[in-house]
Formats: sequence, C-alpha cells, structure tokens
Amino acid sequence: MEHVRLGKTGLWVSRLCLGTMTFGLQSDESTSVAILNRAAEGGITFLDTADVYPLGGGVEYAGRTEEIIGRWMRGKRDQFIVATKCFGATGNQRWQQGASRKHIIEAVDASLERLQTDYIDLYQLHGFDPHTPIDETLRALEDVIRSGKVRYIGVSNWLAFRLARAIGRSEVLGVARFDSVQPRYNLLFREFERELLPLCQEEGIGVIPYNPLAGGLLTGKHSPEDGPMEGSRFTIQNAGALYRQRYWHDREFETVEDIRLVADEAGLPMTQMAIAWVLANPAITAPIIGASRPEQLHDSLSAVNQPLSVDVKQRLDDITEEYRRGDATR
Repeated sequence: MEHVRLGKTGLWVSRLCLGTMTFGLQSDESTSVAILNRAAEGGITFLDTADVYPLGGGVEYAGRTEEIIGRWMRGKRDQFIVATKCFGATGNQRWQQGASRKHIIEAVDASLERLQTDYIDLYQLHGFDPHTPIDETLRALEDVIRSGKVRYIGVSNWLAFRLARAIGRSEVLGVARFDSVQPRYNLLFREFERELLPLCQEEGIGVIPYNPLAGGLLTGKHSPEDGPMEGSRFTIQNAGALYRQRYWHDREFETVEDIRLVADEAGLPMTQMAIAWVLANPAITAPIIGASRPEQLHDSLSAVNQPLSVDVKQRLDDITEEYRRGDATR
C-alpha cells in the first residue's frame, strides 16, 4: 500500500482510508472486526470514524462505532492513523452538537474514552456551524492540540469559501489551521472540482473524499426495476432516504450503464474503476472506502496498484461531465 503526506503536513497516511460508518448497525461487531482485519492485511493504516456513527442509528447509537474500533485497536494503536469527527448531535441537549468550545472539548474527551487512546491523529468538524463564531472554534481546536489530545485538524462537508475564510482566520489568530477536508466526491458528484479541490491544491490541504462509489450505485449491483437492496445504504434506517435523494434517479442509472460499458471494454470491475478514477485526481489524498462485509474490499484495494489508462480516464470524464455542474450544497 502506497503512503502519501496529508496535505503539506508531515503526517503520512495510506492511499486508501477505511471508512467505518457501517460498524455497529449495518455491520455487527464481529463483521466490523473482520473488515478491519482485511483492511489492515491490505495495507490500510488510515481509519476514519465519527462520534455520531454508526450511520442511520440516531442519538441512541452514537459512539458505538468508536467503541468497536477502540476494542479492536488494543495493543496496536501505534500502527494506525485514527481520524474522528464531532459536530452532529450525540445527546438530546442543544449544546451536545455543533462547533462551540464546550462541545468540542467535551466531544474530544468522549471520543478518546471510546477509542481507548490518549490522542487522536486527525480531528475533524463534521459540518459547518453557522451559530458559532469561527474564532471560537479555531481557538478551542488549538487548545486540544496544545493539550496533546489532537495532532491535526480538518473539516468535512464544508464549502470552499468557508474553508478559505477559516484558513485566513487561523493565520490572523496564529493558531493551527485545517490541514484536510472531507468532501463527497465520485463520478456522479463532481461539483467540488470547480472551487474546493483547486483551493486545496493551492493551499496544500489534504483531500479525503467520501462516497467514492456513490453509496454503492457505482458498483453496478443496483437496478431501478428491483428497487434498493435490503441492507444497502439506500435502505438503512435514518439514512436511506438521504442516499436515495442523492443518487437514486433515472439520470444516474443511465450514466451507470454508460460507465458499465467502459468497465467491460477495459476489463475492469466497476468498483475498482470508480475508485481508481477518484485516485487519478491530483488533488486527492486518500479516498474513504467502506464495506458492510470484508470481501467487498477486494476491488477497492486493487484500485491503488492499477491506475487507469489515459483513455479510460478521459472517457469517464466525458461521460460524467454534466456532474461537474449544479448546486454544490445538494
């Protein structure tokens, strides 16, 4: 497994990052452990989670994923780069969410306890908080870094202008800046190529994109006639509707069929080709790959060592050009 620097930091991460949001709901603990073991065998040393995971479980499930990872990492914490996030609701009180000083400091301590570690390599804001001044957020993050509890900081689901402003404020305040961003990015959602990815390249910000397989649609296993498969992202409680709104449309299915033809002609599994396409963008550090079963990681892992030919990359770019346009907040 190739390792690369996270942005312009000195931190090296595996070229693929294992996403864990299925752990504790879609995948029970034994299956989650099998997925973690398979990823480690494949050379992945970069793990991404969040305090609100598992996806779709609601507040009553929040933290289960971190607990599973914490139990699995016993005795081998130093072998992995661990990224987690805060922002979403982890309790029923209004202050148990967002990016306030109170929530960040309490959320860091709670994640450390669940992960059974005394430090977090990359701590990310899972969303943008319009109700908290960015200076308050940045100073709180600086404090948890100075305390030794966090090494680096990043964001997820932020638009380019908000990230740019935060970088400017961190320079003015003389505090740690965001060194990574985690956007949605795949063949069916390319809107961030216009502003966010160029910003990251110019500023040396690592990009850790999620949904490289568009919730599984780019595997080619779904069909509009049969409807969403049980147990998939499109049916999971509290989250299935979101994924259907993102991808379950006639236009997307038509595009998937065009992509399937390219994969067949190139002799590539669709999963491998879709992830290799994400990896081909020079702005990308490490796509986040996920699974609900360990065997699903095979084609994703293969994408690292088998880059796309120039011709295949161009054909995919042309087929999905329309997905560079649209409302980037969708």
